[in-house]
Amino acid sequence: MDQKERELLEKYAAHDEELRALRDEHALFEKQLEKLENKAFKTPAEEQQVKQLKKQKLDGKTKMVAILDRYAKEGS
Repeated sequence: MDQKERELLEKYAAHDEELRALRDEHALFEKQLEKLENKAFKTPAEEQQVKQLKKQKLDGKTKMVAILDRYAKEGS
């Protein structure tokens, strides 16, 4: 996510509940990923969890960008 998208996210998340929820979920997934990726050894279950978290994080980001694009078009 580039700087402009981050600025729009903060601007619109204040009054868009869906966007705010996606942002918070994205941050939670990021923290969980960092914790798992910092482990020296991961079990197969943890490896699978990393893959799932990355997928969920990407899905959420895709939704956030779509919402931000919609706002950008409305503002143009």
